[in-house]
Amino acid sequence: MPGTNLTRDEAATRAALLSVESASVELDLTVGDETFASTTVLRFSSTTPGVTTFADLVGATELSITLNGGELDPAEVYRDSRIELVGLQETNELRVTARLPYSRTGEGLHRFVDPADGRVYLYSQFEVPDARRVYTTFEQPDLKTVFTFTVRAPEAWKVVSNAVTPAPEPAGDGAATWAFPPTERMSTYITALVAGEYVEVRDTYAGSHGEIDLGLFCRASVQPYLDADELFELTKQGFAFFEEKFDFPYPFGKYDQLFVPEYNMGAMENAGCVTFRDEYLPRSRQTHAFYEQRANTVLHEMAHMWFGDLVTMKWWDDLWLNESFAEWASHWALVEATRYTEAWTGFTNARKNWAYRQDQLPSTHPIAADNHDLEAVEVNFDGITYAKGASTLKQLVAWVGIDGFLAGLRAYFKAHAFGNSTFADLLAALERESGRELGSWAQEWLQTSGVNTLTPVVTSGEDGTITAFSVRQSAAEEYPTLRRHRLGIGLYDLVDGRLVRRAADDGVGGYVEIDVRGEETEVAELVGVRRPDLLLLNDGDLTYAKIRLDEVSLATTVAHVDTIDDTLVRALLWGATWDMTRDAEMAGSDFVELVLRGLATETDMTAVGRLPTYAGTTVAYYTDPAHRAAVKTRWEEGLRGLLESAEPGSDRQLAFARAFAGAAHSDAALDLVAALLDGSTTVEGLVVDTDLRWALLTSLAASGRADEDEIAAELERDTTISGQERAAAARAARPTAEAKAAAWRDAVERDDVANETQRQVAYAFCRSDQADVLAPYLERYLETAEHIWESKGVQRASTVLIGMFPLPLVSPETLARVDEWLASSGANPAAKRYVAEGRSDMARALQAQARDGQARDGQAVSAG
Repeated sequence: MPGTNLTRDEAATRAALLSVESASVELDLTVGDETFASTTVLRFSSTTPGVTTFADLVGATELSITLNGGELDPAEVYRDSRIELVGLQETNELRVTARLPYSRTGEGLHRFVDPADGRVYLYSQFEVPDARRVYTTFEQPDLKTVFTFTVRAPEAWKVVSNAVTPAPEPAGDGAATWAFPPTERMSTYITALVAGEYVEVRDTYAGSHGEIDLGLFCRASVQPYLDADELFELTKQGFAFFEEKFDFPYPFGKYDQLFVPEYNMGAMENAGCVTFRDEYLPRSRQTHAFYEQRANTVLHEMAHMWFGDLVTMKWWDDLWLNESFAEWASHWALVEATRYTEAWTGFTNARKNWAYRQDQLPSTHPIAADNHDLEAVEVNFDGITYAKGASTLKQLVAWVGIDGFLAGLRAYFKAHAFGNSTFADLLAALERESGRELGSWAQEWLQTSGVNTLTPVVTSGEDGTITAFSVRQSAAEEYPTLRRHRLGIGLYDLVDGRLVRRAADDGVGGYVEIDVRGEETEVAELVGVRRPDLLLLNDGDLTYAKIRLDEVSLATTVAHVDTIDDTLVRALLWGATWDMTRDAEMAGSDFVELVLRGLATETDMTAVGRLPTYAGTTVAYYTDPAHRAAVKTRWEEGLRGLLESAEPGSDRQLAFARAFAGAAHSDAALDLVAALLDGSTTVEGLVVDTDLRWALLTSLAASGRADEDEIAAELERDTTISGQERAAAARAARPTAEAKAAAWRDAVERDDVANETQRQVAYAFCRSDQADVLAPYLERYLETAEHIWESKGVQRASTVLIGMFPLPLVSPETLARVDEWLASSGANPAAKRYVAEGRSDMARALQAQARDGQARDGQAVSAG
C-alpha cells in the first residue's frame, strides 16, 4: 500500500527529533458496523523547533487535525498514510479525529460476528506497524510513551486493554465508557484493545513479588472448551519461574490472556493483554503435542513481558532478539517448570527443522537481519528469526554457562527497564557478567547466513577399531562461513536387539564432547575405540548444524530406529535423514520406509504428528514419478496398518487416523474413509469427532468422492466459524475446474473473504495429485505475483504467494518458466521472495526425484 512503508533511516531521524510525553486515545465502537471513531491527542517535544516531521495514520476518513491549536487542512497534510507536521515547537500537541475501518484481515482492529450466535467480537493486532490503523501514532518501537485509552462500547461488552480494566460508566443509549488508567511506558506495537461479548474467567497468582490478577477471555460459543484450570496452572508456573530467574517482578500489573477468532498467528505479546488464536481452545480431541505447543506459546508470550515489552528493541534489526529469546526461554521454562519435560525433543523435531529449511532457501538472511524498512521486517518473521535464533541462544547459554547468562540478563533488564536497547547492550551485559568475549561469536553466528553441515570421517582397521576420526565441516558456496561448534558425539551399539549408548566403562564410553573449528577437526579420543553401530554427531543437540550419518550408521538407523529409547536421539536421526532426503542424499522411498518403521514405536507425539507430513511430502514430490504409485500404495497401506494396530483411544491412534485420511487414494482406502465418516465402520477407541470428520470429508472431496451436497450437509452439522472455514477448504480441495476457479476467486480476487477463511482456501488449493486441473494457474499465479503485494497488502498477499505456489506442476519446464519470471519481473521484492522460495522447493523436488529414481533402478549414486 502506498506510503505505509517506513525506513530505518526515517525512524532514526524522527527518534532523534522527538520525545513523546503521552498519547491519549478515545475510541467509539458504537458508530457502526463498518467503521469506528478514533480521537488521538499526542503530546511531544521537539529538539529542533521549526522542523517538519510526520505522524502515522492509515485509512482515515472524516478527518480533523489540529496542531498546537491551529487547524490543518487534511487535503494538504494527509497523504500516503502520513500526516505532515510543519513548524514544530519545543512542546507540541497534535489532536486527530477520524473514522477508521474495521479490519477483516486480522490487521488493525478486526471485527468478527460469530455465526454460532450472532455475538460481536473485536480485537487488535498491531505488530509490526498496525497501531496506526486504530489511532494516530509515531509508529516505531523507540518512541515509547504512556498511553491512556478511553473506549465507548455497548454496555454489555467486555473491554480490555493494557492497563487494569476500570468499571464502565453508563453513557446512555445502551452504551458505556471505559476510562483506563495510564499504561506503563511502551511501544505502539504492544498496545492492545479487545472488546465484545467475551466470556471472562479470573484468578490470582500470589508470588514472591506480590499478587498478579489473571484473566482468561474467549467467545461465548467456545466457552465449553476453555480449560481454565490448565491454563491458569501453566500461567502461574511461568510467573514463578520467570520472576525468579529474571530477578525482576512482572512489570505490567495484571495479566489477561484472550483467545480470539480469525487470528493470523499463534499469539501476540501485547503488554498485560496477550491475544491467542482461539484454535488453542480445541473443540475436538488433540494429542499431547498440541498441548505442549500451546504451553510453549503461552510461555513464549510471557517471556516477552520482560524481553520485548519491558526492554524493547530500538529498531526491527533486533527483531530476532525478541523472538529468539522468547522461543528459547519458553522451552527452557517448559522443561524446568512444567510437566512438558521433553520439550527440547519437540523443538528438535519441529522448530529446528523449520529453521534448517528456511536457512537453505534463497531468502535466507542473518539471524540479526538488515531490516532496512518495514517491508523487510514483515517477511522476516520466519524460521531463522525464531528457531535458528533460539538454537543459537541455546548454544550461547552452553558457551557462557547458565549462571553467567542469567546474571547478564538481570543486569540488562535493570539497566534498560521501560526503555529501548540494541543487541550490543545485551552483549555487553553478558560479557561483563560472564567474563567471556562474545563479539567474535556474535559475528560468525548472528551476522552471517546459511547452515553448516557436519560429517563424520571415520576409518576402521580390520579388527573393527577406529584408526582415524575427524569431523568435516562444510558450508554452501554462497554462504561459506565455517563456525565454532560445541559438539557431542554419541556411540551406540546393538545390544540384545536394541540400540543403546555404549557403557561408560567401555573405553571412552558412549559420549565425547569436543569443539569443532574450521574445515576438519581431528578427534583423537576416538582413535583406537571399537567402531560403534551408530555414530551420532550433535548428540544432545548442542549446536545448530545439519548432521550426516556415515554409511554404517545410516544402515543401522534404517534397520533399527525403532529400538532406540531416547526420544532426543531419535529426533536427531529423524532430522538427519529428513535433511538427507531433501538434499537428495537419501532416496525418498527409503525415507518413507524408515518413517513407517519408526512410527510403529515412536513415543514423542511431536514426531508422530510431524513425520507423516515429511513422509507425505516425500511421497508426493521426492519420489521418482515412474515408481511413485508403488510408494503411494506402500505409504497408504502402512498408515492403515498403524491405525489398525494402534492402542485404542491413544494419541497415536488419532494421529494415524489423520495421516491415513491425508494419504488415502485407492478405492479401498477411500471406502474406509467414507465408512468412518458415515459410521458404518468403526475403529475401536477412535472417536470420529468434529475435526476428524472434516479431515475425512476433505480427503473424500479431494479425491472426487464428495461434492457440494456432502460438504453442505456437514456444514449443517457444524455451523461454527470453524465449520465454515473447513467447508471452504474442502470445496477448494476438489479436483474440478469449477472448484479451482471458485477457490481462486475467494483467495485471490475477493476482498470480503475473512483472513482465516482465505488462508484455509489458499492452502487447500494445490494438491499434489491434481496437476491437470491446476495447469492453467501457473501463469495466473505469476501474473498475480506482479501486483498482489501492493493491491492486497501483506497478509492476503503472503497467504496467496505461499499457499498457492503451483508446486504440483513440478517439472523442468515449470522451473524454467518461474526462473524466467524471476529474472524479468518488476514485482515487489517481498513478493519475489516468496516466489523464489517456492521455486527452491521445486528445484529440490526435481533433484530428489532423480536421486530416488537412480536408487530404485539400482544405479550407483554419489552423495550430494
